[in-house]
Amino acid sequence: MKFGIHNSSWLDTPDPAEAFDAVRAKAQWAEDHGFIWFSVLDHMIQIPRVGAPDEPFLEGWTVLAALAAVTSRIRLATLCTAVGYRNPAHLAKIAATVDLISRGRLTLGIGAGFFEDEYRQYGWDFPLRPATRIRQMEEAVELTLKMWIEPRTTFHGRYFHVEDAILEPKPVQKPRPPVLIAGGGEQMTLRAVARLADACNIVDGEIAEVRHKLDILRRHCDALGRDYDTIEKTRVQPWLLAHDDVAVAAKRNRLAARGPVRGFVGTVSEAIDLIGEYQDAGIDLLINADRPNDSDSRELFASDVIPHFS
Repeated sequence: MKFGIHNSSWLDTPDPAEAFDAVRAKAQWAEDHGFIWFSVLDHMIQIPRVGAPDEPFLEGWTVLAALAAVTSRIRLATLCTAVGYRNPAHLAKIAATVDLISRGRLTLGIGAGFFEDEYRQYGWDFPLRPATRIRQMEEAVELTLKMWIEPRTTFHGRYFHVEDAILEPKPVQKPRPPVLIAGGGEQMTLRAVARLADACNIVDGEIAEVRHKLDILRRHCDALGRDYDTIEKTRVQPWLLAHDDVAVAAKRNRLAARGPVRGFVGTVSEAIDLIGEYQDAGIDLLINADRPNDSDSRELFASDVIPHFS
C-alpha cells in the first residue's frame, strides 16, 4: 500500500495571498514523510461536498507547475481535470510542460466533469447526459495520448479535431505520462479505464462497494483483453485521526464548527484496520483528502499509519 495527499481546500491560511506558500510547504512535507503522491483539485470554484463556492480557490494546473519546480520526488497530479475545462490538445501541451518541469513526475488525472454550476459560470457547455461527457473524456484521452507520442497529430473525432499538430518538447516520461481516469460508473467509466487508463480512482462507497467496482473493472479488462494488474487502483477520502476515542470526539467537534466532517473519523488503530481491508480489496494507493487545519491527522498518518504498510 502506498499513500498520498490530496489538497482539497486552500483554507490552510487565512490570507489568500499565502495560499501557495501553504500548499508548497504541505507538498514538501509530504515528500519528506513517506507520501508518494500529491494532487490538487482542478476547479475554478470549490465543489459542494468540500466547501463554500465563494471561498478562495487557486487554479490547479498553475499550482501544479509551481509545485513541480519546488519538489523533487513526489508524483504530482490533478484529481481531477474535467474534460470540458480545456481543449484537450491544449491540455496535452500543459501536461507535457508540467512533466518537463517536474522531470517526469506527472500523472494526468481526468474525468467526465459533474459540476454544472461551474461550467455555467465560466461559459463552458455542459452536456446534460453523463454518457456524452464520458465519451468526450474518452476522446480527449485518445487525442492527448497521440499528441504525447506522435511527431505530428491529425485527429478528427466526434467532439475534438486537430490538424497536423506539433507538440514539442514531448513529455519526459516514456513512452508517456500515466493517465488516471476518475469515477466509478460501471457501464462506461470503468470500461474507459480498462481501455485507456493506467490508473483509476474510486471515490465513493464503503469496502463492499469498492470491491464491487473493482470486480466490474476486472470484468471490463477481461472483455477487452487488458491485464487488470497493470492498472493502479487508487482511493481518495478524508481521514480524521487521533490516538483514542476521547481525542477523536474532541477533534470532530472542533472541525465540525467549520462544516460537515466527511470520510473516516476514528483512532489510528481503527484506521490501520480499515486500510488493511482496502489493501485486501485491491487498492494500491490511498490518498488522504487533506482537511484544512488538521495537520495533526496528516502527521499521525506519517508517524503511526504508513510504517504499518511499509
